[in-house]
Amino acid sequence: MSNYPLGAANATRTDPFRVLEEVKRLTLERLGGLPGALYGPIEDALALSATHFERNAFQYEDQAALWSLRHQQAAQVMRYRQQLAKGFDEFRTMRAASRRGFLSMGLLDEAQLDMHIAGERMAEVLSQRYQKPLEALEARLHVLAQTLGLQAMVNPVGPGRLATAFVDAFDGVRVPGQLRSHLFQFYEDHLARTLDELYGQADALLAQAGYGVTREGSKDVAPHVAPGSSGGAALQQEPGQDVTLDELRSLLHAWREGTVRPENVPASHAPQRALQGRRDLRVEEVVSVASLLHGEPTDTFARALAGTGELGRSIRERLGEGARRLGLSPDHTTIGRDSEDAIDLVAMVFESLFATQDLHERCRRLYARLVLPYVKVALGDRALFDRAEHPARKLLDAITEACAGNNAETPFERELFERAALSAQRVAVEYHENMAVFEQAFAELDALLLQQRQRVFLQEERAAQAVHGRERLQHAREQADAVVGRRLSAQPLCEAIAGFLGTSWRHHLVQVLLRDGVDSARFAEALALGDALAEADMLAARAEGRALATRLLTLERTIVDCLASSGLDDSAAQHGLVSLVRGLAWPDAPRSVHALPPRIEAGDDGEDRKLWLAGGTDTVATLAPAMVQSLRALAVGDWLRLKNADGVLVNAKVGWISPLTSRRLLVNDRGGRVLVAAVEELAALAEQGRLHVAPPPRAFSRALAEVGERLRRAGS
Repeated sequence: MSNYPLGAANATRTDPFRVLEEVKRLTLERLGGLPGALYGPIEDALALSATHFERNAFQYEDQAALWSLRHQQAAQVMRYRQQLAKGFDEFRTMRAASRRGFLSMGLLDEAQLDMHIAGERMAEVLSQRYQKPLEALEARLHVLAQTLGLQAMVNPVGPGRLATAFVDAFDGVRVPGQLRSHLFQFYEDHLARTLDELYGQADALLAQAGYGVTREGSKDVAPHVAPGSSGGAALQQEPGQDVTLDELRSLLHAWREGTVRPENVPASHAPQRALQGRRDLRVEEVVSVASLLHGEPTDTFARALAGTGELGRSIRERLGEGARRLGLSPDHTTIGRDSEDAIDLVAMVFESLFATQDLHERCRRLYARLVLPYVKVALGDRALFDRAEHPARKLLDAITEACAGNNAETPFERELFERAALSAQRVAVEYHENMAVFEQAFAELDALLLQQRQRVFLQEERAAQAVHGRERLQHAREQADAVVGRRLSAQPLCEAIAGFLGTSWRHHLVQVLLRDGVDSARFAEALALGDALAEADMLAARAEGRALATRLLTLERTIVDCLASSGLDDSAAQHGLVSLVRGLAWPDAPRSVHALPPRIEAGDDGEDRKLWLAGGTDTVATLAPAMVQSLRALAVGDWLRLKNADGVLVNAKVGWISPLTSRRLLVNDRGGRVLVAAVEELAALAEQGRLHVAPPPRAFSRALAEVGERLRRAGS
């Protein structure tokens, strides 16, 4: 990060275009050699894999594909550099290319879809890892964008942009699964070594050029609030997300020292008191005891995960039995403080997983197998709780992704659950202080989960298309109603003509609007039909029979087509035409101005509002502008935590933004629709405390946050 406080440079700002070009030059200098620089390490990784495992057809395919890619690396590097430069062009022109257009589903083949999903996953990881430097850098970029007169901006060096550039560099190229995994792994590793310095230098450049937010009489601050927000409460980050191991341990220690009220502490987690004459078992001894218990039944852990809250006690009892076998008498030894921390945290994490995730009962045995291996990891590696990319955390995230919401109703769901169970069994049997076991188990499970993510991606697309289709239909109906309402109120009409215009012609207008649009020739013809029928009614009222007959003969084919668009066959359409002519045959028939008849339709918009805003929408008018603007700034792919009508917290992602109504479609982590609502309706939920910004849903991180909240509540 830069040493410059945000906005600390003098008030005279350098030409924004020159500054942007300097950041662009720096970015191309640091990253422009990719992806060509990745092929050497990937080739070494494939060679190493071949020495440890028997060669198979997939390895030969990966080697052949790598050879082909290396011969195209000049073109790939050129496309990658072009994409990086394009990000800066989009910044200047405020054009952020949509990655989720409706045509994309038809144009992307399976291999391209795999690349896009892998890119999105990598962008989420990098966004979380570099959250703080990104917030500082983007605050300066917001100021630069405002200097250019732009109301919004997309970070040209943000993780999303870097993922897009990498994916587009391989446009039209089929990359096998294992090679694709290596490509993104080494690309992510390269970025991890580079982005700290790149973001720091870019931040320094912007600071030196004077781009920051300065407040009179104080150090300058640039809160990350949507452009245009003015006062009031903005959308908040979900509480408890940044819990650290040191904070958790201090809460645990306070708990054991008795500084919290005993009635708030579950009996299963009551602290063990050190007794005189007993020595603390060394961490290495506790690990040895846990290793001794590998392969033994884990029924007691499974029962504890059923909701009894006694997993911590079950772990201690099992370790005590193992210690006796090794000759470590409980009369002379006890579990030390550091080991207590590891046991309690692992127990609470596993209990939180079952409390916060939709895990079926049959998952208890699967997770029970993992308890002791994770206790061993926690005893020897504090990074388990500090580093989001720790191999053991990634595996538990993957297993939870495979199991959460999985009812084994389809062959694929059953295969996914069985693969997760095999991964758990492999770790339980093979883990002996070697993290490679977790890495290999994760790689195997993640390859299958990629298919699950493809299904989720397509489910999101289908949900978005369904909502878009309903909105287009509603919009077309409103346009048609406006046209028909004006026509019916323009002059007195007989019942036959008014009935035709209010039903068949009205439906025909909707169909033409949906298929051809308001500017099409067909829509102009449909409008002309309504005007011609109104004129025919005037001719009938004046008893001008010959002129009326000529007009109806001219309109015959058009009227039949209009009736046919309502689903009538040719015979029924002819009968409809006859009824219309019969109604015009009487000049003295009563005529009057008609109101638009009510439309009967099925819709779920009202249900959405009833479900989510059960208290009414009165508060929408009093919402804080900052809250509305914060929500309006959320992009597709941003995650939220939402309390539903039953009071249950659910993960929800912005899956789509309507181009017609700007409503947001929120989907869950399985791609299913959670809610469709306007920004103002979401803001009302946020002000009620039912909606928060949240990081991407990662099971282990979520469980740790819940543990922190649980301990804080006990202490309060």
